[in-house]
Amino acid sequence: MGNDAPGLRSAAIAPLLAVIGVFGFSFKAILIKLAYAAYPIDALSLLTLRMLYAMPLFALMAWWASRGGTVTPITRSDWMKLTWLGFIGYYFSSLLDFTGLQYITASMERLVLFLYPTIVVLLSAVILKQPITRRALLSLALSYAGIVLVIVHDLRLTTDIHALLVGGLLVFASACSYAVYLVGVGPVIGRLGSLRFISWAMLLSTVFVLLHFAVTRPLSALMAPAGVQGLSMAMAVVSTALPTFLIAESIKRMGANRASLVGSLGPVFTVWMGYMLLDEPVHVIQLAGGALVLVGVTLVTVKPAR
Repeated sequence: MGNDAPGLRSAAIAPLLAVIGVFGFSFKAILIKLAYAAYPIDALSLLTLRMLYAMPLFALMAWWASRGGTVTPITRSDWMKLTWLGFIGYYFSSLLDFTGLQYITASMERLVLFLYPTIVVLLSAVILKQPITRRALLSLALSYAGIVLVIVHDLRLTTDIHALLVGGLLVFASACSYAVYLVGVGPVIGRLGSLRFISWAMLLSTVFVLLHFAVTRPLSALMAPAGVQGLSMAMAVVSTALPTFLIAESIKRMGANRASLVGSLGPVFTVWMGYMLLDEPVHVIQLAGGALVLVGVTLVTVKPAR
């Protein structure tokens, strides 16, 4: 009994790390909506604040992941790939997501964004010539049927159809951008390791964010009230750096398949927090559509047992 206890504790740690990490990522949309409600800040300025607060944390993580004499050196080719993937996966995708959240609820944002694994399947079929299995086709049918159900329901209730469609399309474009990133990320992570890769990709994406801000906004745009600064800091720590580390560690401990299953909790967390903290309405049809999305995405992210 005494010899088994450490093993049991170790087995329980990985799912716990994954759940906390998924909760942190799910909380991001809530924090963004709270910031928009507190102060008239634009999407780029809010994203810039988040990246500025997160930058020292990712620099620390990059240093931590690069310790030791056996670490694979980063080649010029690696830097080029890191730059491109940081641009498409973290700068461009995040900017679209932050902008979309100016128009739609956090709950809808999370459901639409959660479609990215199905987009990866389609991109892999087109770019990598990987066949689409029956399981993947069922996943696509369920996922997009769920989204259509949610959108049709929201269209009946909203007084601003234009905002709903614009926000939904922006977040869907964000999911597509992130899917492009995921299609190209495998070989680089294999060479550098997940934590070191993510740290450097986030740091390089911060450069793009800062350049965009410097060209298009005055420095005064960052002088938001203390409440928005606090929300931005929480975004950087609780919903960016910390969950990145926790998810990477959970994947290392229990594998990507089981970690992906835990990731399905993301939209559930966001819907619940949107209801509790933002007074976002929750209806049976929305829950049914969300359930279809969750089942569909789980089909393509969790490999069947053999």
